[in-house]
Amino acid sequence: MSDDKQLSPVEHIKLASNYLRGTIADGLADELTGSIAEDDTQLTKFHGFYQQDDRDLRSERKTSKLEPHYQFMLRLRLPAGVVTGEQWLAIDELAHKYANGTLRLTTRQTFQYHGVLKKHLRPLLQAAYQVGVDARGACGDVNRNVMAGAHPELSAVHREVHDWSQRISEHLAWKSRAYEEIFLEQPAAGEDHEPIYGTSYLPRKFKIAIAVPPENDVDVFANDIGLIAIVDNGELVGFNVAIGGGMGSTHGEPATYPRLGSVIGFATPEATLAVVEELVKIQRDHGDRENRKHARFKYTIDDHGIDWIHEQLDTRAGIRLEPAREYRFDRNGDPLGWRRSDDGRWHLTLFIENGRIADFDDAGFHRGQYPGPSGYKLMTGLRELAKIHKGHIRLTGNHNVIIADVDEADKPAIEELVAHYGLDDGSRYSTLRHSAMACVAFPTCGLAMAESERYLPSLITKFEAVMADAGLSDDSIVVRMTGCPNGCARPFLGEIGFVGKAPGKYNLYLGAAHDGSRLNKLYRENIGEDEILAELTPIIERYAEERDDGESFGDFVVRTGIIAETTEGRFFHDNVGSPEPA
Repeated sequence: MSDDKQLSPVEHIKLASNYLRGTIADGLADELTGSIAEDDTQLTKFHGFYQQDDRDLRSERKTSKLEPHYQFMLRLRLPAGVVTGEQWLAIDELAHKYANGTLRLTTRQTFQYHGVLKKHLRPLLQAAYQVGVDARGACGDVNRNVMAGAHPELSAVHREVHDWSQRISEHLAWKSRAYEEIFLEQPAAGEDHEPIYGTSYLPRKFKIAIAVPPENDVDVFANDIGLIAIVDNGELVGFNVAIGGGMGSTHGEPATYPRLGSVIGFATPEATLAVVEELVKIQRDHGDRENRKHARFKYTIDDHGIDWIHEQLDTRAGIRLEPAREYRFDRNGDPLGWRRSDDGRWHLTLFIENGRIADFDDAGFHRGQYPGPSGYKLMTGLRELAKIHKGHIRLTGNHNVIIADVDEADKPAIEELVAHYGLDDGSRYSTLRHSAMACVAFPTCGLAMAESERYLPSLITKFEAVMADAGLSDDSIVVRMTGCPNGCARPFLGEIGFVGKAPGKYNLYLGAAHDGSRLNKLYRENIGEDEILAELTPIIERYAEERDDGESFGDFVVRTGIIAETTEGRFFHDNVGSPEPA
């Protein structure tokens, strides 16, 4: 760790926090304000929530001499995104009782609540705890929600991978009793100790995902540690280990960049937990604690090199990885509709546009900006499914929901509800819309520079017309949009990516791989909708006419020189804005 004079302000806050307690309890008890102390806003992330305010109301409240309309975004910890029907119903109920009446599925396979008032934080977390769900470590400078492949072609392997997500999540969960004392109101129990994180925890957030080829539905290379399941004769024999993925960057600062994970070797099941723990500890000890923009594991790796990582694993823990095994990914999205696993059970994947679960009607959430006909009772339909479904419900890394483990005899009842509520099993919207994903952005995210969730659906409608005119209505192009460059919807893995620069203005990125194995690159900067459509329409038309058989859009724009290939994160900013050849 850097010496005390070099520590960033957040590092000082963590060190002085008494194992993440700070003055949070005092802030919750203060009824004179809807906010908590500024330093505590760094600590509450570890407990699963961020302080925000409604940016749509800022000017009005300032004019009225009122404090901002403070509220909180609260995220649950849900390894592999698996819940029972009973848990789904409880989580749904809490959204209406303590939040804004909607649920947001995240790109890390969990739920977010929006619009939670300070007085509702403790009762919400206590009620979630009663059904076996918590928010410990869902945010903050620790390992966050562990993702795992959601589509079980091989049921036994899928169960193992789910178990691994649980084991890793519990092993790397922070151990302080602060969460139990402050939010669950349980008595103090002994002296706190953090055997993995220490008193400073990690320099920045840390993310882990497990993929089961050929599905890369978790965008495994976007994680600090990506575990790629290697299956031999139907049995899980271990994992290829990829390290150093991360999407965040900062506009105008080329020293920051997205990076995809580098595969460094193969670990047997017996060695996997030790490998994961030691990689976390390497980042704990060597990550940058002075400059938070340089504090992710990806920069530690690029500063020191992959060989150095191998040396650290060996000298610190005697770990020597085997050579990586062969694998293949086909895509990084979700196959919608019914699929059957090898145990004979059925799994229905339903499309949830941008992850927002609500009942959309004339007075509903985002009505007039969000597509979906009047009376689209999405939240009610999913609630009714949860009431009758006997298996699990899985969240995917692409904002969608899987009604999983359905027996043949129970399919008709599921299908009847899907039809009754008009839920989208892949037949309601276009393939292009099914492949698109946006972050929350306005009105609640304090980092947003432009709209995302509220805007992308209408932009997709315009793209659908362009695709139809080009004869590509049934084709999939991965489209990602975020309101800022922090990367929550993984925009740098979009074959077409949009990153907010200012209200109504976006940086346009092209050229990511359809399977999530290559970053895109900046094509045009700071452009609005008319310019976006003018730039993309001729490229899409050319793609329709000149593509090779089976060639994805991302591969096409790289092959034809429309955009330069990004081979490594360090070269993300090289050859930016490559012009289309004459």
